[in-house]
Formats: sequence, C-alpha cells, structure tokens
Amino acid sequence: MSFARVRALVVVGLLAALALVFVVVALVRDTQRDAGAAGGCPEGWPLADVALRESKDVKLNVLNGTDQPGLAGKIADDFRNRKFQVKKTGDQKNKIDDVALLRYGPKGVGSAHLLRAYFLDDAKYEYDPKRKDDTVDVVLGGSFQQLATTTEVNQSLGDLGSPIAPPGSCPAPVED
Repeated sequence: MSFARVRALVVVGLLAALALVFVVVALVRDTQRDAGAAGGCPEGWPLADVALRESKDVKLNVLNGTDQPGLAGKIADDFRNRKFQVKKTGDQKNKIDDVALLRYGPKGVGSAHLLRAYFLDDAKYEYDPKRKDDTVDVVLGGSFQQLATTTEVNQSLGDLGSPIAPPGSCPAPVED
C-alpha cells in the first residue's frame, strides 16, 4: 500500500471519528427532547389532542343559531354525507351573527381544526378546558351560507397548517 493511500485512509478515519463524536454530543446535549410532548407541561394543564382527525372519526352536535327553521337538520345531513358522526341536532336559544361557532374541549382540538376548514376558517371558536368529551358543538350563525367543497376544505387545511394546542393546554403526544 502506498503512502498516499494510507494517508487518505487516516484522514477519512479521523473525519468519521469526528462526525461520530459530533453526533453523540448533539444527542446528549439536546434541549428539545421533550418538545411537542407533555414533558414540560405545568401541573394541572389539560392535554390537548392535536392529531388532525379524519371526518369519520369526528363527533359533532349541530345547533341552529339562526331564525331559519330546519337549518341544523339540513346541515347535519350534509355532515353525515361527508362521513361525520352527528350526535345531536337542535336549536340554540342565543342567536349568533357569525358564520358559525365551534365549541370544544381538549379532546376535540384536532376535530375542531378539521371543522374550521369546512367553514373556510371563518368560524369563531370557543375552547373549554374543562370539557371532557371529544365532541365539537357546531352552532350555525346568521352569516352561514354553505359548507365548503372538498377541494376548498383541502386548500383551507393547507392554509391552516397543523393543529396547535390552545393557550392553557399542552399538546398530547401524537400516536403513530
């Protein structure tokens, strides 16, 4: 073996050893090991389910917050046709002028995020940290016209990005 070849092998070996040391140091000193998990969550804060749900896994109640009779039933049928699990329909005493109002708790964060896309992110939302179920209440308002098409929903989801934990909650670890 020539001296040039030995010298090249020594240099490559030193570079590989240096790279290995660098990787080990980076892993040991990693300060973001618990990022995204509930590791740094203050005690008593609820864990928010931030996994984006498919429509077949979303449970919702559709409420009519307008003077238009039968609106909740009609829109509930639209949601059923899109494979949502509609639990209840009915009227709400308080009328709202917005497009819609989404009410949900920590277990419904991912579901509410999907529903925001069906209203093209024009719906208002109310997060209740004490709510224990994963159902989202959809209150239709006076400015509501129709649900978004599949293409519009996909575009809106792209614009919205990933669900995030609401203030006062921590993201629950996402299962693969």
